[in-house]
Amino acid sequence: MLFSIDGKTALVTGGSRGIGKMIATGFVEAGAKVYIASRKFDVCEEVAAELSKIGVCIPLAADLSTEAGCQALAAAITEREDRLDILVNNAGAAWGAPIDDFDEAAFERALALNVKGVFHLTKGLLPLLRAAGSQEEPARVINIGSIDGLRVPALETYSYSASKAAVHMLTRHLARRLAPTITVNAIAPGPFESNMMRATLAAAGDAIAAGNPLKRIGRPDDVAGTAIYLASRAGSYLTGAVIPVDGGISSVG
Repeated sequence: MLFSIDGKTALVTGGSRGIGKMIATGFVEAGAKVYIASRKFDVCEEVAAELSKIGVCIPLAADLSTEAGCQALAAAITEREDRLDILVNNAGAAWGAPIDDFDEAAFERALALNVKGVFHLTKGLLPLLRAAGSQEEPARVINIGSIDGLRVPALETYSYSASKAAVHMLTRHLARRLAPTITVNAIAPGPFESNMMRATLAAAGDAIAAGNPLKRIGRPDDVAGTAIYLASRAGSYLTGAVIPVDGGISSVG
């Protein structure tokens, strides 16, 4: 039972596609009751219907780019649950443009969703997380950062890389404040076959894989397995960590 999350309740934001869907699928397969939230509710419903053939998955509409939107999602979960074992802050936005064309809107969009959204939703769900957590079995917050917040990316994604570095520091700060009954850790994914990476992989996927020490692109089980570890009893003594799941690109690449 060391890696079991059976019977736990989780919320995965941005859970209708990409990394979020990979994690949500892994959680459902592992026996958790999973809420997925997305701005595009029709897509969220489709994914929830798909995952409900395996276990329990419930869709919710959410715009996490504002504090009011975060409060609304927290209220929607509170109406349905009296405790929340796992929060995965995955919803995010990327933006790329040449430095001469990089404007305020490009920064505001990324910072609002990728950083402020993580903070405001976590804050709004603290009562449910505290109700679920104890010193022996803490509730879990898992933030999705990026290796682009660990090293300088090749592309001109200034607001994205800055926001993900901020997520990593926010993770450490929250971990210090919310211990010992809530752990806060981050996963920093490398290249995965997600919507955000689709164009990049289409253009240079073979070269990216060849430059990876493990010589491949990430698979769904790679990130889902890390999230399950952090959410299970096996990960209960870990907090404030940023785990690169990138085949070694940021460490030995």
